[in-house]
Amino acid sequence: MTQANHPTQRATVTAADITPPLPPERAAAIAADFDLRRLPPAFLANPYPVYAVLRERDPVRAMPDGTWFLTRHADLVAVYRDAATFSSDKHVEFAPKYGTDSPLYEHHTTSLVFNDPPLHTRVRKLIMGALTRRAIADLEPGLIALVDGLLDAIEARGSGDLIEDFAAAIPVEIIGNLLGVPHDERGPLRGWSLAILGALEPVLTPAQQQAGERAVREMLDYLRGLVAERRRHPLDPQRDVLTRLIQGEGDGERLTETELLHNCIFLLNAGHETTTNLIGNALVCLHEWPQEKARLLQRLHEARDDRERQEAILSAAVDEFLRFESSNQLGNRRALREAEIGGVRLPAGALVTLCIGAANRDPAVFADPERLDLSRTDNRHLAFGFGVHQCAGLSLARLEGRIAIGRFLARFPRYALSEPPVRGGRARFRGFLRAPFVTAA
Repeated sequence: MTQANHPTQRATVTAADITPPLPPERAAAIAADFDLRRLPPAFLANPYPVYAVLRERDPVRAMPDGTWFLTRHADLVAVYRDAATFSSDKHVEFAPKYGTDSPLYEHHTTSLVFNDPPLHTRVRKLIMGALTRRAIADLEPGLIALVDGLLDAIEARGSGDLIEDFAAAIPVEIIGNLLGVPHDERGPLRGWSLAILGALEPVLTPAQQQAGERAVREMLDYLRGLVAERRRHPLDPQRDVLTRLIQGEGDGERLTETELLHNCIFLLNAGHETTTNLIGNALVCLHEWPQEKARLLQRLHEARDDRERQEAILSAAVDEFLRFESSNQLGNRRALREAEIGGVRLPAGALVTLCIGAANRDPAVFADPERLDLSRTDNRHLAFGFGVHQCAGLSLARLEGRIAIGRFLARFPRYALSEPPVRGGRARFRGFLRAPFVTAA
């Protein structure tokens, strides 16, 4: 998918955008008018003032379409914890959205993230068996080499784009390595991922649906050949995710061919855009919060001879970037039976939207939540979800973020944006399409 397929918005969140308390009548009007299916451009540029109003005035909001929108941290945790009541299965929700004969419907109702046990349990067990601590540690030298190569190319030019030339190039290569995709065949991966995830937006345009369906078909065609080759020539199942998914567990537990193919697509999507957004959002945030950038650089300089301390500083920073600008802003569940959340009774069958971006700025959990604080401790953000559906690749994402951001700052401590960054214009996945910069201001 080309950038032209995305609505764009040049406004971005800055320290100056933090909205002071609104007059009661204005706050009441914002809460009453909020509709996830009718979002103005200003919301896509900076949704956080609206989230704050909803948390305060209508935290379990009944939406005009009959769904529910949750914004408090405690309420999201309650839903995440009660997987027996709140289902991740999307057959009911996606049938009218895509049509049951749509490639998007087949994909999203088969992938790990949108399923309940027993499929979720089987797939997660296989994936986690390949994403062991040792396997992730084995990826670090190659990740460092990849990041340094990208930085070398940027340094030679003296400028670049934080997204196209850096953030987006990293996860595609890492997931390509995990699945064993040949380097010369990785060109379409990012476009496929953007198209498939773009079709998850609350309002689906015909163009988004067509692009998403085409991407699913093309990726399935590609993966059939890749899987056939791996069946003929398997790799180490302790390190190669695709081989592990093909061979299954020693107890004979295996995926069907359809489950296998669609969960390979899921792995690309889950590991691609969210990590791209993490890195891109972080570097734009540092530009927009120069005092925090200066503090981070100073702390890293002071710890220059202590690798463990440097890693701890960067790990805390990555978690704060994830809290402050969550790559994935929205999740969804369906109530299998009547339930009470935040003092509100939800009927059986209720479709619930979990606003991760709002929960991660809940003042009941985070002190001074509208401020980027890279030394924040006890950071209980929900960017990776919570409970049985917590992100299976969170350790890998944290490693990618820590290496990418840390080495970028070490090489270009005085970088500066040369043009206003361009947002992707999406409500669910929050990131940038472009962020041109120069290596030294």
